[in-house]
Amino acid sequence: MRRKTRRIALQTLYELDCTSHSSEDIVARWLDEEGFNESSELFFRLLVDGVTTYQAQLDRIIQDYAPEWPVDQIAIIDRNILRIAIFELLVGEQTPLKVAINEAVELAKMYGSDSAPRFVNGVLGTLVERKSELQQLFRNDTDPTIV
Repeated sequence: MRRKTRRIALQTLYELDCTSHSSEDIVARWLDEEGFNESSELFFRLLVDGVTTYQAQLDRIIQDYAPEWPVDQIAIIDRNILRIAIFELLVGEQTPLKVAINEAVELAKMYGSDSAPRFVNGVLGTLVERKSELQQLFRNDTDPTIV
């Protein structure tokens, strides 16, 4: 069920990136359509709210770990897959490391370009080497500067 929830969170974040629709309207629509159980709804809200709350910090991390690609030039779907995975790895802390990376790669296979799975895996694999340090930045500062 979490895989489906991640997929819907990705679709929600994609829509937020592409339109001027309000987050509340998009989330309400998905909740009506999907009829999530309580656990799935909480996870869905955690992902959407977490990514939108920490978007600037997540984007700085993406920029630091994929410096050849300005964040605004990364495909919208790939950018949001990375945002979700990085949020899960560094802030959400409910998902084991390997699961978060595997789920991100699977989303990239389903929705991204041919090179997206390799790109997502590469960025996340590099980031994992500094996971503890990056997590500490989120704990200590609401607006961390990534070095």
